[in-house]
Amino acid sequence: MSTELSRIGVAGLSEHPSGRPEKSGVKYLRSGFVWLPAALIAGLGAWTLLSFDASKPAESEPMRPAAAVVAEPAPAPAVAPVFAYNPPTAEGEAIVPAETAPVDGLKISSQYWRRGGLGSKALVTFTLRNSNGYAVKDVAISCAFSRSDGSHLTDRSRVIHDTLNMRSRKTFARMHVGFVNVNASKAKCSPVAARHI
Repeated sequence: MSTELSRIGVAGLSEHPSGRPEKSGVKYLRSGFVWLPAALIAGLGAWTLLSFDASKPAESEPMRPAAAVVAEPAPAPAVAPVFAYNPPTAEGEAIVPAETAPVDGLKISSQYWRRGGLGSKALVTFTLRNSNGYAVKDVAISCAFSRSDGSHLTDRSRVIHDTLNMRSRKTFARMHVGFVNVNASKAKCSPVAARHI
């Protein structure tokens, strides 16, 4: 009798009463494999957020005051500073020549722009004048683009890796400054930096 019960128990688990094998275990396994990666990703995200928050003190936690240590400033050395020799004037003061930045002697005298590359590129043509007593190179220019009503759209800058001799001018034709908004209709360029040679 125990042998027949064991057969019925085994047959009842493996076969459906209609005689077909039961597939509910397979369906459960397949759906488990689908949800497993999603559960792992969600768990990893929660762990990352919790570990990030644990490293910072909460805003509601009271801050413990730290002991302040005030250090006295070190005395200045008794060595006199070394300066270049400047001859004294009649009043006894030295004349110190004021140095100007290389970009101060640069000016854009004429400029205009047009679109290129299906209307998205700004091609600027301008004449750059150098009134300095020395040559400059690596001139950086900045162009501000605006709508026809004058409202500002975007700024683009470009470095010109060319040498501009002293007291000279050079024209740069159709220089690609950058990509601009389709609504841009005006441009104003100016030099912002340069290197003394």
